[in-house]
Amino acid sequence: MKLREMTRRELDRVLGWAADEGWNPGLDDADPFHATDAGGFFVAEVEGRAVAAISVVNHTDALAFLGLYLCHPDYRGRGIGHALWTHALGHAGARAVGLDGVAAQQENYRKSGFVRAGSTVRYAGVLPGAFHSGNGPVGARERGALIAMEARATGYEKPRFLGAWLTDTATRKTLVARKEGEPTGFVTVRKCREGFKIGPLVARNEAVAAALIEAAGVATGEAPVMIDVPEGERWLGAHCAGLGLVPVFETARMYRGAAPSRGEVVSAVATLELG
Repeated sequence: MKLREMTRRELDRVLGWAADEGWNPGLDDADPFHATDAGGFFVAEVEGRAVAAISVVNHTDALAFLGLYLCHPDYRGRGIGHALWTHALGHAGARAVGLDGVAAQQENYRKSGFVRAGSTVRYAGVLPGAFHSGNGPVGARERGALIAMEARATGYEKPRFLGAWLTDTATRKTLVARKEGEPTGFVTVRKCREGFKIGPLVARNEAVAAALIEAAGVATGEAPVMIDVPEGERWLGAHCAGLGLVPVFETARMYRGAAPSRGEVVSAVATLELG
């Protein structure tokens, strides 16, 4: 067994594995993922074949995030995934590390020092759409302000990730709400293998969040939409339910080390793989 960094081309393949597992990644996820921390993606290789994967990306000097933890079914139960897990966590150094873990794996994560800090509930359904004239694409000089706004929501910055994520592509668009020329919130909508995902959503207040969600509904049309709502976002969860979205999936947000403190703004998760 060989443990090594994942190549950029292999990341495309690993996202294909994630799709096979039902994780429904976005069509343009690989480039912004890799841009976050190119040295933070790893594979386990057996007889020249990559059979397991994981990411531990360093967002800041204080915090990293773990995701894309996958092992090919034919190679499970042989200690390969655990060896890769231990190897990859070394990349984080002394940083606190976050993850979103499924229920079946939470006990294993606890054994590695991770403590539950909350949950994330995925709501899914078809969004009603409405046009709002105050919304528009990311301005040339707004990116730094949007990154800082999202950091107030989550408690930690993701400068490299969001710097790439907020760049529109053919399948990923970000809308910014403004008042008197200043951003009051934003939402990213990305096309996935099935339907769309919304994230992040960050808004100064509930009215801004509601308008951004309606604007997202214009972009997604009649396609199914998924939005990952953190524990504590009671208004947002209730609003999603009121729009006809239903909870379909839940993970536990866990940290090894100090958990960041979330701010008092309305927000939804960008991606369960990078936080």
